[in-house]
Amino acid sequence: MSEQESWRELRERRMAEPGAAEAYEAARLAYELGKTVRAMREGRGWSQNDLAREARMTQSAVARFEAGGTIPTLPVLERLARAMDADVEVRLTPRAPAA
Repeated sequence: MSEQESWRELRERRMAEPGAAEAYEAARLAYELGKTVRAMREGRGWSQNDLAREARMTQSAVARFEAGGTIPTLPVLERLARAMDADVEVRLTPRAPAA
């Protein structure tokens, strides 16, 4: 068995554990949000310190957020959005019905 196959098996076993899929999805969303905030911050030419000051956060909190290391609360998202003159949009979109 190759190393890649053993990692794939481990991932499949872990994803089959209760709550694993939900935790993975939460981590993916946190990463995507962090990526978006970083792109917006860099687009303004701001450092993490600049954003932290404007959002009344610490630089390390901004760094963790941008790395996807924290699951953000709505108030934190609002503070970041306000600091960058942006809006937060939360949507629930129905999935396509099963065929």
